Amino acid sequence: MATKPISAAQPRRILVVEDSPEFCILLEQTLASDGYDVTITKTGSDALRAAREDAPDLVLLDLVLPDMGGLEVCRELRTFSDAYVVILTAKDDEVDKVVGLSLGADDYVTKPFSPKELLARVAAMFRRPRAQEE
Repeated sequence: MATKPISAAQPRRILVVEDSPEFCILLEQTLASDGYDVTITKTGSDALRAAREDAPDLVLLDLVLPDMGGLEVCRELRTFSDAYVVILTAKDDEVDKVVGLSLGADDYVTKPFSPKELLARVAAMFRRPRAQEE
């Protein structure tokens, strides 16, 4: 599978789905400082709408959201998007990790996390080939 080249003028788009204002600020600053185009949504329904409209390259997804569970968001995303999905949550039970990964998430990071490690995981996602629409 060949990947579509991204020009320097077109930064990778990351959709952050997080309802905590503190984490939103941290994630936006961390990702933007590394050159990513960041969109923040605070609910699952807003995330699905933004994913349909903006076609992000990667979604950072919290599991605990005010209107619907992050696992349901992940399941729905997989019906129309091939964006990488990294679950970013305080839920660290093995069952949550297994279910999240089995529903289509590409990685699972627990809070608290190191911003440097998160950036390394995001970069690793972008090194992997991704299905392209024909």
